Amino acid sequence: MPVDDSPGDFESALKPLWLRAQSGDDAAYRQALGQLASRLRAYLKRRLSGLPDEVEDLVQETLLALHLQRGTYDPTLPVSAWAVAIARHKLVDLWRRHGRRDSLHDTLDDVDEQLLVAEPDDGGARRDLETLFQVLPQAQRQAIELTKLEGLSVAEAAARTGASESAIKVQVHRGLKRLAALVRGEGPGSKPEHQDGPGIQQPAQERSR
Repeated sequence: MPVDDSPGDFESALKPLWLRAQSGDDAAYRQALGQLASRLRAYLKRRLSGLPDEVEDLVQETLLALHLQRGTYDPTLPVSAWAVAIARHKLVDLWRRHGRRDSLHDTLDDVDEQLLVAEPDDGGARRDLETLFQVLPQAQRQAIELTKLEGLSVAEAAARTGASESAIKVQVHRGLKRLAALVRGEGPGSKPEHQDGPGIQQPAQERSR
C-alpha cells in the first residue's frame, strides 16, 4: 500500500523511519527524507501555483532546515506535521520576499501554533550549516547566505554582488540542490572523510574545490 494513501498511512510509515534515523540509521534517514520530499513537493505546488519555479528550491530548503533542526524534534509529534510546519515557515519567508501579503495571511491562518519550530540558534546547528557550506563554491554559498539567511530579495542580492538576477537564481538553485543531496548522503565520493550525524558528508574532493 502506498505510504501516501492518507495522512495516517503516510505518518505510520514515516515515523518509524524517522525515529531510526534519529538513532543514527543513515539508510532510514535517506528513505525518510525521500518520502518527506515527495509530500512537501505536493504541498508546496498547491500553494505556489503562481510561482512554480520556486517549488523545488523551497523543497530543498525545507529538507536542509529539517536536517539542521532534527535535534528539536519532539517524538510525541507527528513527523509529517512537524515537517510541514517548517515548510510553512519557509513559505511565509518566500511570500514576504515577494510582498504577497494576501498569501501570507492565508498561510498563517492554517498554521498549528503548537507545531511551529523556531529557527535554531544553537552552536551545533550553526556548525552543521558551516560544515555543509564548505562544499559549496563561493558564488553558491554567497547567493544562499544573502537570499536565505539575510532575507534579501534576488534583486537586492544581485545589486550587492554585481551578478545578474538570473545568475543569483541559478546559484541558489544549484547550491540548495547540492546541500540537499549532501543531507541525503548522496554527495560524490565513495567514502566520506567526515560525518557529523546522518547524511552530513564532506567528501575530500568537494572540500578541495
